[in-house]
Amino acid sequence: MILTDTGPLVALLDRDDPNHQAGLKAALALPSTPLLTTWPCFTEAMYLLGSVGGFQYQAPLWQMIGTNRLVLHEATVAERRRMSTLMETYRDRPMDLADASLVAVAESLSLRQVFSFDSDFNFYRLADGQVLELLR
Repeated sequence: MILTDTGPLVALLDRDDPNHQAGLKAALALPSTPLLTTWPCFTEAMYLLGSVGGFQYQAPLWQMIGTNRLVLHEATVAERRRMSTLMETYRDRPMDLADASLVAVAESLSLRQVFSFDSDFNFYRLADGQVLELLR
């Protein structure tokens, strides 16, 4: 599975998004495995899509779940604790909940890549000191 941030989810579905073409191109280059996201990223994407196009823009995101192209990760207790620690560690940046959720899931599932347009992932460190490789 490919760990996926909010930005690509919005860009793939909103043709007016500045990253739409880059998102489509990157998605075509990804393995055909499902995209994996977190509830904070999914919620953020729903909000952003709704604000630009209402349910008409949100429905395809639901369809991605229905077709298993997108999988929602349920955070464990340990991951939620880690999210809090990460947000405290990066409070000066600041790190939002969506980014913290992706870093925590990457650590717990041993994922080392994230489909994102967010350059903050070049700054965030995993527990082992590594950074996530950005797929864009």
